[in-house]
Amino acid sequence: MEKSILIKNATIINENKTFTGDVLIENEIIKEISSKISVPENIEIINAKGSYLIPGFIDDQVHFREPGLTHKANIATESRAAVAGGITTFIEMPNTVPQATTQELLEDKFKIAAKDSYANYSFMFGGTNDNLEELLKTDPKKVAGIKLFLGSSTGNMLVDNEEILEKIFSSTKMIISVHCEDEATIRRNTAEFIEKYGEDIPIKYHPIIRSEEACYLSSSKAIELAKKTGARLHIFHLSTAKETELFRNDIPLEEKQITAEVCIHHLWFNDKDYDKKGTHIKWNPAVKTEKDRLGLWEALLDDRIDVLATDHAPHTLEEKSNIYTKAPSGGPLVQHAVMAILEKVKEGVIPIEKAVEKMSHNPAKLFQIEKRGFIKEGFYADLVLINPNKPQTVSKENILYKCGWSPFEGTTFSSTITHTFVNGNLMYNNGVFNDEIKGKRITFNR
Repeated sequence: MEKSILIKNATIINENKTFTGDVLIENEIIKEISSKISVPENIEIINAKGSYLIPGFIDDQVHFREPGLTHKANIATESRAAVAGGITTFIEMPNTVPQATTQELLEDKFKIAAKDSYANYSFMFGGTNDNLEELLKTDPKKVAGIKLFLGSSTGNMLVDNEEILEKIFSSTKMIISVHCEDEATIRRNTAEFIEKYGEDIPIKYHPIIRSEEACYLSSSKAIELAKKTGARLHIFHLSTAKETELFRNDIPLEEKQITAEVCIHHLWFNDKDYDKKGTHIKWNPAVKTEKDRLGLWEALLDDRIDVLATDHAPHTLEEKSNIYTKAPSGGPLVQHAVMAILEKVKEGVIPIEKAVEKMSHNPAKLFQIEKRGFIKEGFYADLVLINPNKPQTVSKENILYKCGWSPFEGTTFSSTITHTFVNGNLMYNNGVFNDEIKGKRITFNR
């Protein structure tokens, strides 16, 4: 049965343009975009006058904790929060329990998402020191990419064998996404601070333990290896201004062999916030100095950094309340990331067109995602309506994460996401979810 929705009078943000217009959705797809669309009277019409209409945020790095860590989160709860936050597609990481380091275990995650995910989805295959043969079976049309941890991770996912690392870089043509922190540097720094403070190290030393040196050393090595082997490399969650010097902005994104991502928390917080937020802003890599925060913004704006992401990685409040050496790193972000960036739009830090480019267009280009990331006729209608003049304060009562907390608690954002469409279906409407329909597995034009 045909289902049509007309979004009228929206302020449309797409491909570096802002204009007022209508968008007609038919059967999952954007059918028409025009300054004025005439349709039969019985069609569902949403009057979007005064609201922004943007393509859904494609988040290239989340940890939804399923399978095996579902006391923290699961694909259903976190994708629901993501959709409420304007994220219509996510790419999830392999460090679950069990880890997605075989094709069978990877497909198990796809099956869970097909049943439970409110958003569109893909997953990354996890590389280790001993699964190269399995890694090379990954289908580039159906799987987002390969994830390698070059800094500490759970289980056996740290890839620290240089010979194996070079083999992985040389053998696959898929995007290799990496977490870059030098393990030897971190271990040395940790030992020094434990000797001084014991296990209860003050949280303010986190960015000194997981230092600029640790990040830069690892990132520069990965880039050197990518250049040597011709690998397609994507470096996750840059946290230092120094690292941004490793990337170029003199060619289009589509021609880059080495790309970079920055996350919301590294653009929002700095090391002065540890006094107030404590372990709630303990991430790996660490939130660092104000100079680093500003340097990351500069690189995002001048296109050395290509995409924005969340690295959504929830833990329970009980887990986060431990002493420094026992408190896990990571925090929940998918529900509030778009609103946080729109706050920076309002402050004049980033134009809204550039924000949409980094959240939606560029992840689609970088991963070669089919028919998503843009407001274009013939593309899937993954769309978000935002009221820029409806403030919202983050509180325990409106947090949707399973873990029940947010590093943004108490923050008042100027904007509110009112509607989120996933494959043309109105999945979220002013606090009400469509529980009958689920997202789709995304495919790749490779």
